[in-house]
Amino acid sequence: MEPLGQDEIRASFVNCTRGEAKGVTLPARPDEIPWEKREFLGWRDPKATARAYVVLPYRGETIGLSLRAAPRPKGRVLLSNMCGLCTTTHPLSGIALFSGRRAGKPGREGNTLGIYACTNLACSQYIRGELKPDVPQPVETLSLEERVFRLEDKLHRFVERVLESR
Repeated sequence: MEPLGQDEIRASFVNCTRGEAKGVTLPARPDEIPWEKREFLGWRDPKATARAYVVLPYRGETIGLSLRAAPRPKGRVLLSNMCGLCTTTHPLSGIALFSGRRAGKPGREGNTLGIYACTNLACSQYIRGELKPDVPQPVETLSLEERVFRLEDKLHRFVERVLESR
């Protein structure tokens, strides 16, 4: 991923108003992000932990999505779950349902889409082995390049669905 500045990040959001994009709490030090090892920039808002953001290159432009993390369900017997983006298995506390308004009129009418993903949105780090999850993982036979392609493909499919009627 190419390095992005604060203005580029704010201008990339497609599923929120300009005012909402202006109020986004950006990552603390974007100049310290190892951009060459990231397929997307994902972070949780430290001031409002239910808010999350994803910014990625998509079809020649930079697309940003504003997301909400659903509260964790109570009383579930499920002990672990898998990220819908990087396929990393986590304990239940390591996966969140993120939902985002669709772009354009459908989003203004309240239509949303969701995806289960790593709570910390660090999928790029998990596929590279930079972070290790707390539970044993299935044996992965894909190369790093194939895992990167799978992650990008899943991200692009989600973005495509958000943008469908933009």
